[in-house]
Amino acid sequence: MIPKTQIIYPVVMLIFSSHMIFNYTDAVMDSFSLGQHLKIPETIVSAGEMFELGFFRPGDSIHYYVGIWYKNIPGQKVIWLANRDYPVTDSAVLSISLDGNLVIRQSKMIYLVTDIPASSSNVTATLWDSGNLVLRDEKSTILWQSFDFPSHAFLPGMKLGYDRGNNKSWSYVSWKSVDDPSPGNFTLEVNPTGGKHVRVLNDDEVYWETESWTNDTDLFNFTDDLRLSVYKFSFGQDYLTYELLKNDTISIFVIDVTGQLRLLQWSENQWIVYYSQPGKQCDVYAYCGSNSNCSNFAIPFCSCLPGFEPTSPQPWNNSVYAEGCKRKNPLLCGNKTDIKGAGDGFSLLSKVVLPNEPVPREAKSIRECKSSCLSDCECTGFSYIDHTCSIWNGALFNLQQLSADTNYGTDFYLKLAAADLDIKKGTGNKKKEILIISLTISLTLLTSALILWQVKKRKSKRKGENLLSFEYTTVSPAAPTRNEQSQDKEVEIPVFSFSSVSAATNNFSVSNKLGEGGFGPVYKGKLLNGNEVAVKRLSRKSGQGWDELKNEAVLIAKLQHKNLVKLLGCCIEGDEKILVYEYLPNKSLDFFLFGTKNIFTLAWGTRVHIIEGIAQGLLYLHEFSRLQIIHRDLKASNILLDEYMNPKISDFGMARIFGGSGPRTTNRIVGTYGYMAPEYALEGVFSVKSDVFSFGVLLLEILSGKKNTGFYQSNSINLLGYAWDLWTSNEPLELMNTVMQDNSCANAAIRYINIALLCVQERADDRPTMSDVVLMLSNELTILPSPAQPAFSSVRSLVYPSSSDQKQRKPEIFSANEVTISLLDAR
Repeated sequence: MIPKTQIIYPVVMLIFSSHMIFNYTDAVMDSFSLGQHLKIPETIVSAGEMFELGFFRPGDSIHYYVGIWYKNIPGQKVIWLANRDYPVTDSAVLSISLDGNLVIRQSKMIYLVTDIPASSSNVTATLWDSGNLVLRDEKSTILWQSFDFPSHAFLPGMKLGYDRGNNKSWSYVSWKSVDDPSPGNFTLEVNPTGGKHVRVLNDDEVYWETESWTNDTDLFNFTDDLRLSVYKFSFGQDYLTYELLKNDTISIFVIDVTGQLRLLQWSENQWIVYYSQPGKQCDVYAYCGSNSNCSNFAIPFCSCLPGFEPTSPQPWNNSVYAEGCKRKNPLLCGNKTDIKGAGDGFSLLSKVVLPNEPVPREAKSIRECKSSCLSDCECTGFSYIDHTCSIWNGALFNLQQLSADTNYGTDFYLKLAAADLDIKKGTGNKKKEILIISLTISLTLLTSALILWQVKKRKSKRKGENLLSFEYTTVSPAAPTRNEQSQDKEVEIPVFSFSSVSAATNNFSVSNKLGEGGFGPVYKGKLLNGNEVAVKRLSRKSGQGWDELKNEAVLIAKLQHKNLVKLLGCCIEGDEKILVYEYLPNKSLDFFLFGTKNIFTLAWGTRVHIIEGIAQGLLYLHEFSRLQIIHRDLKASNILLDEYMNPKISDFGMARIFGGSGPRTTNRIVGTYGYMAPEYALEGVFSVKSDVFSFGVLLLEILSGKKNTGFYQSNSINLLGYAWDLWTSNEPLELMNTVMQDNSCANAAIRYINIALLCVQERADDRPTMSDVVLMLSNELTILPSPAQPAFSSVRSLVYPSSSDQKQRKPEIFSANEVTISLLDAR
């Protein structure tokens, strides 16, 4: 388990005293306190001018982070970050709040860097020459220090390991890439099972490990000269620490983005790698990037596999993370052939170390194994060893080419497009060759018109726009008025080429994966102009397919509203079915409501803004769009949030065009139990009132911060029952979580609970329409009727048939996906 390096919460807006901006003159400031704030490009510097703290941008990123770096060393060697998971813009400021916590404030959001109990308001943050940022009160008592929440750099005086008595741990997590400091795949830690081992994990797999500690000579196997003259290591009960024996030495351990543990020393105006593990370059995970060949016996170490070319013009310098390689020509997929009758094939690579993450396949011969890979569009290569077939899907990592004179190694068959295959000519009968050539010329003359027509047809089919150069505005369309609804026009959906979508997502790299839903995985893509997109790719394992994709694409393209997610285009090539959306950086609403330990807390004003935005989006779907739409899967994970916390309804794969005022029936129940109206879940009857019920459930979840189907308290069987019990007991505010128990919003909160209970009433006819809901939300003078008992018993029995036995309850999983589709077949 990787412990969190620091705690960062969006919280209720705190009231700050008047800000006093730093006055940078000749004095060097190493601290700040309540009333002061730090904004870009201001910094504070430790007393000895060793370290500097402020906002910075890593690599080519457009985002800002709060970090600590060496003051007088070129290249801004960052050793600690405050908000590595949550980037900010150039409008952000760093300050100390009234309760003594260090916070980053941006627009309507406040991120807690520290989470100390409310103490004296006289708290000061000081940057020490050790690189430690310390918060102290007026008695100089240390309330918090950055050394207890490390990121990726292990400095002298820091700890690595555990303090089990005080329930503390110190581990170090790599960056995701040189431009993205969010937590990567690799973790440096002390083995939690004991034995005093230091190890590096690649996700949950042990990537590298030291021998067990006995003394300071055999942990990292340093040379005696380096160990005795420079470093002194100490191992406590469960943690390692070290100090430098020379005061003029600058040295740190870093867990690199490649997973390599490096000991760096600043010498002769450059960082020198004094020690690294794994030691050999090709043993470093993904050292050469994707679809590449690494060799410890060649210079340069890295080269692209046959049929591939560098993704970047300068892909390698043998010391930093590589961007890898991309295909020169796309695969045709399956047993298809081009106009010349040529299809995908395989190139044999001999004496190699096989790539990571093979997938076993049933095959009685190498021919069956080859056929299995050829028919699988996602397969990129295979091997057949000792009657065992293995295939590889997607990008290839860590393929190593061994030396020609080695006695070991394996054969690997790389799948390539016909244009990239090295086809050897035979030595057949010359007369036959001449005859074949003659016949070919004759046939070509006779059928040239047909061939040209086929070429044109195939080109038109496969033609697609270049996603990388696609331009789109990030400004959401304004909500249409009633007079505008009749002017909706057909919208053409841009069709992107698969090769450009693959390039934008770095060949659908795991590091770009945002999440996965019923439709398939979702990846973040980056365009040439710096804009980001969300790419939803249909999985072969998905129970959904063309109908759902077409339904979603057609509907969203015709719907234009600021509270609906924007579809940018699609890609339909071979068996690939892909939708491309605008990228929304704040993920989905359930991530804020139901995240781990409920670490996110939304301000009351932000919650109201989200509620009203969802209501406006549904109102547009039901009444103002040219096509009346019923969403049928409205839930917290299908509400996406942009950088300003504007809500956008997503996931229209299950939506239906609806005409007339009467309800309809279906034999196929789709959606998510817990959000379904009772008449729909039990009888398949749906109408606009089905979405109203889902909105009511969602409204209660937003107000309470509790999940409906995962709620257990008192004698209530779910959140709806609990809310009803509190309402009938005249204690509705007990529903609100502690952050929202504020007299200033009490009346509004009670009103919103009333509206939610009206929406979740048993009978569909009793529920308001979305136009009624919007009016009730916006007009405080509207008199609200009393709600009837909500429909919760029937829905509960569907989710948990044995509710009396809590051990049999299905686990509740919250979705962090940016784009999802949910499907449940009727029982």
